[in-house]
Amino acid sequence: MARISSLSEKPLGDRPRRLVHWLNPTGEQKFHSLVDKVYKLKNLELAWEKVKRNRGSGGVDGQSIDDFASDLEGNLKRLHDELRTRTYRPQPVKRQLIPKSGQPGKFRPLGIPTIYDRVCQQALLNRLEPIFEPVFDEASFGYRRGRSAKDALRKIWLEVEQGHEWVVDADLRDFFGSADHGKLLVLLNQQVADGRVLALLESIMKVGYLEEGKIYQAPKGVPQGGVISPLISNVLLTPFDREMRRKGYRLTRYADDWLVTCRSRAEAESVLAFATKLLEKLGVELNEDKTRIVHVRKGFEFLGYKIKRGSRPLGLPAHKIKSGTVQGSLYAYPRQKSIDHFKEQIRKRTSRKAPVTTGQLIAEINPVIRGWGNYYKKAHVRKLFNRLDRWVRRRIWSHRYKRWRNAGWKKLPESKLHGELGLVSLIRLIPSLNWRTSAAFVKAGCWKTARPV
Repeated sequence: MARISSLSEKPLGDRPRRLVHWLNPTGEQKFHSLVDKVYKLKNLELAWEKVKRNRGSGGVDGQSIDDFASDLEGNLKRLHDELRTRTYRPQPVKRQLIPKSGQPGKFRPLGIPTIYDRVCQQALLNRLEPIFEPVFDEASFGYRRGRSAKDALRKIWLEVEQGHEWVVDADLRDFFGSADHGKLLVLLNQQVADGRVLALLESIMKVGYLEEGKIYQAPKGVPQGGVISPLISNVLLTPFDREMRRKGYRLTRYADDWLVTCRSRAEAESVLAFATKLLEKLGVELNEDKTRIVHVRKGFEFLGYKIKRGSRPLGLPAHKIKSGTVQGSLYAYPRQKSIDHFKEQIRKRTSRKAPVTTGQLIAEINPVIRGWGNYYKKAHVRKLFNRLDRWVRRRIWSHRYKRWRNAGWKKLPESKLHGELGLVSLIRLIPSLNWRTSAAFVKAGCWKTARPV
């Protein structure tokens, strides 16, 4: 999908008679015969390859990716036969509570399907995604091919720079746990008329979950963690996207996170009132505790970033600032919860009692550093990355020599950590600094005196 080239939000024409008609406003022919394409063996094989690449733990049956692969042909043939003969029944998902970052005592329930069910959901997704993708709105960026969180942030950034500095920063209350099954099926039916596929989707949504040896029913919601859940969430919220943009509002949505940029507080209040009524029709509730109207001078958070217009005076005269930054510029920064989560991940792996060598430790933390750094490397993070690099090195020295105040910087210098042992450096991930990163350069001991070129 091509990236958005224009950020103008124009009304999209006359409103359909009913909200559900947003998913098929012209009454085009629906897809009737679809289930045979879902259970086709070639499609199941493609689904398995995708599930295998994504890895992940097993569900309530205890079967792992490797266990499934040990009898791959038999498992896929059994799934094919069950779907063809209408005897397939999904198993309850395994509920796992994930602590919410920065909210002690609060957890996010994650529903983990079995590998067998995950392959079935991926097979469904393979066939449904091409059907619904053309229907989804341009304001939606989450879990869509060719679109990313960076595209959503780029759109917001340009809108703010154009003068839309009031922001409706909204949060949906337990979206995945409260989605209305009836409304979802009505919306799905706007494009898919195959009753067997709809029944299959309904059984996945209502499968329930296993917790402490007891099965609980799911009268509403979709399992957060299921392969098909992101598509279903986009189906439910597409009427919201379309109606908001029909009114001319500058909406940006990523899964269940969304915001609207406005020119005035009065406009923002109007947006919030309209959005609240619209979401009620879809059976979705706003979280009033986390929904607010804020000016960019105060800053707002979205997709792990804090975006704010600077107010403090700069420390250098304008002719000495090569980046072109001026006082009052807009800047982006990782939100504090994200920084804390990153440090907690490193702490868990660098405990002084961790029974691993320094090389093994670095191999374990490198993916964490690289993944987190690559997500934030284009923000205003030069000082932050420099500080975190020093902190990571101290954690490694403490693990190696068992004390924080030690001579690790002498026995295991930076040049060896980043050169011979291959420790990823956050500061060197920043593309604008254009570091010289050859192995010979680092090995020669130039790390401490290195400068961007």
